[in-house]
Amino acid sequence: MRDLAQVTKSSEQRLIRTCSIWRALEVVGDTSTLLVLEAIWWGARRFDQIQVRSGLQKALVSDRLKKMMEADILFKRPYMEKPPRFEYLLTKKGQDLYWTSLMLLRWERKWSSQRSRLKTELTHKSCGEVINPEPLCEHCRQIVHPTDVSWEEGPGVGLMAPLYSRRRQRRSSGEGEREQASIFTEAAELMGDRWSSLILRSVFTHLRKFDEIMKDTAIASNILSERLAWLTDIGVLTTVLYQTNPDRFEYWLTKKGLDYYPILVMLQQWGDKYYASPEGPPVILFHKTCGHALHPYVGCSSCAEALIPAEVDFKILTRRPARSNSQ
Repeated sequence: MRDLAQVTKSSEQRLIRTCSIWRALEVVGDTSTLLVLEAIWWGARRFDQIQVRSGLQKALVSDRLKKMMEADILFKRPYMEKPPRFEYLLTKKGQDLYWTSLMLLRWERKWSSQRSRLKTELTHKSCGEVINPEPLCEHCRQIVHPTDVSWEEGPGVGLMAPLYSRRRQRRSSGEGEREQASIFTEAAELMGDRWSSLILRSVFTHLRKFDEIMKDTAIASNILSERLAWLTDIGVLTTVLYQTNPDRFEYWLTKKGLDYYPILVMLQQWGDKYYASPEGPPVILFHKTCGHALHPYVGCSSCAEALIPAEVDFKILTRRPARSNSQ
């Protein structure tokens, strides 16, 4: 059900800038969806495996699997005829979310405060090194930092009506959560809240005042206040006083917030590929370090080669004997 505060009843609907990030978030910008994808990335294929691995309730897992199949991110194939049983696999479109998932993992490793988070070790088969995934520029192969990126409007720029979901989805406290901890905890909750992701998009484009962000996002003032407070509480944003009598603040990205940028860049690239308008992407990025249009990829911290699932082994490090899987 739509929030009445988010949808005007007048003939003029509030619009926001077209954005491949927003279009992508309409498909995967949900914490439960991200936890189901995480489970599949780490080897779960069957319903019961996904349910235990994600720690979500069965009905919620069923709903998210159905929606991802409708979005052509997953497909199912039978592994048993009587009774019929299926396993869930990623389509090419789903596999193309791999770089986004690696950037979620990178951010989570560095910034999560969750003690229950599982630790992982990635090994790049091509060079044999234990690695960190890094956001790199295709032209110069240097790490992409948000301060080194500029942007301009692309041929697909326009306006669109935002649709918001009221709830931030959280994991259940059932049996699955007791047995398993998540690799993505804070990262999934942050990306899974589309309001917050749209706010971060605004701040990354140097809109820092409350009224500027509200105009850019079309979020109701009370919801915007709540989300800005939440983003500040978790250390992604910080406030800077720019006016007194009355006090007014700007919202600036912290180091933790700046380091979230590669997630949005990879999500934008995925959205450009699958959801851009026929005219082209709405935004074009440029890498100031080398002066070329930015075509980012996720590469190996050792050899800088692009990471693909078949070339990356991961190990989950726990107090119990570590498990090893090949993606």
